Amino acid sequence: MSKTAASLAPAADPSRWKALVFIALAQLMVVLDATIVNIALPSAQTDLGISDGNRQWVITAYALAFGGLLLFGGRIADKWGRKNAFVVGLIGFALASALGGAANGEAMMLGARALQGAFGALLAPAALSLLAVMFTDAKERAKAFGIYGAIAGGGGAVGLILGGFLTEYLNWRWTFFVNIPFAIVAAVGAWMVIREPAGSRNRAPLDIPGVILSTTGLVALVYGFTRAESAGWSDALTVTMFVASALLLAAFVLVESKVKSPLLPLRVLLERNRGGVYLSLGLAVISMFGLFLFLTYYLQVVKGFSPVKTGFAFLPMIAGMITGSTQIGARLMTRVPPRLLMGPGFLVAGLGMLLLTQLEVGSSYPALILPAQLLLGLGMGTAFMPAMSLATHGVNPADAGVASAMVNTSQQVGGAIGTALLNTIAASATTAYLTDHAAEAAAGGPAAQLIQAQAMVEGYSSAIWWAVGILAASSAIALTLINTGRPGAGGPVASGSAADAEIKVPVIAH
Repeated sequence: MSKTAASLAPAADPSRWKALVFIALAQLMVVLDATIVNIALPSAQTDLGISDGNRQWVITAYALAFGGLLLFGGRIADKWGRKNAFVVGLIGFALASALGGAANGEAMMLGARALQGAFGALLAPAALSLLAVMFTDAKERAKAFGIYGAIAGGGGAVGLILGGFLTEYLNWRWTFFVNIPFAIVAAVGAWMVIREPAGSRNRAPLDIPGVILSTTGLVALVYGFTRAESAGWSDALTVTMFVASALLLAAFVLVESKVKSPLLPLRVLLERNRGGVYLSLGLAVISMFGLFLFLTYYLQVVKGFSPVKTGFAFLPMIAGMITGSTQIGARLMTRVPPRLLMGPGFLVAGLGMLLLTQLEVGSSYPALILPAQLLLGLGMGTAFMPAMSLATHGVNPADAGVASAMVNTSQQVGGAIGTALLNTIAASATTAYLTDHAAEAAAGGPAAQLIQAQAMVEGYSSAIWWAVGILAASSAIALTLINTGRPGAGGPVASGSAADAEIKVPVIAH
């Protein structure tokens, strides 16, 4: 190793592995919450008297607050300390979850969900950036990000299982209350064992215009896609949201290029490796979020699975993700360039998605859905792991929080786009199929029910074809834009405290 790299690599934190346990627990809680409430929503809607028109706000309120405030949360973590932001985020998330579980009406529920999203936006980038600054050895970093990547990728499916159990055997309120012990254990543990490296905070003044423009721009973008799903792409408010988002985010980029201490330094975004990660990961999440939705409906509505059985049906994907992250990604990350894990990883996931285009009403779970899920999990787990690590590649520690926030932002926006875009494609294909078979559908009886089920499956498979194309694009972007070599022992995150300079850790040739 060169002397320069050695001098740039700070001493390893002796409590880093204990810290990883609490960071992973917090990440699991946040990712679980993205899907666990979906299973409980029908029961909560009935109990609280939420109208069909407003039920989507239980999901949307969380997504808007989380997606809109992530960059702000990332910069707060950089400025006030990642440990402080992490613990405050956990306590706030627990209190918001208690409020949601105790909700006695629509307004209280929606307020609790928005608060969960806001505290999640503080917690998520703090968690990832803590890993980035605490794990400096390349091999250890690979293991740590392997665990984190497995949780980030597979936690949503775990949420479906847990949500099914809690809703079926206890009560929908427990899908909120279950967060409280997670948060308390993680907050107490983090407070006791996490020690941030010295000189890694960003002491620059907060960029208030950047905060306002980025938050309103991202909220408008996420809401535009969410509304497109329910009201259509040509709806006046949907179009207005997209136009407003484009103008606000363009103004944000302009402001960031001019101000002395930007919320999101453009160097974080424009470095080709990080840019390649944000773009390829965001696209991959589009396909995954759409798939979760379709498979859940297919298994419950078409195949008649219970909520618990549906959750367990996602286990092969979780197993694939854990294997891909910890056994393939973590083992190879220090031996091959990241693009050679991410590109093939997205292609393997695309192959699993391609299998699912063959879905039919009578498709066999063991013969089709299980192998498809294994391929999807292996591919995404292998790709997620280096992507999470590379997101903070070469960035100054003072910017680690906002660089981490960009990963979460690309995933959150990708999720909103995926749900809206693929759902719209599926709905259009289902309508077209029903129109073509109107006479059979009108006949009534079992034949009409079969036509209805076939129409739904036709919609799903049409949308899944698009998901295949999106994963192919993710692979191409990863292989084209990401050009860094395998990481050296110094680790991708630099040391030092300069807030306005980006220090590159040399990549050591072996």
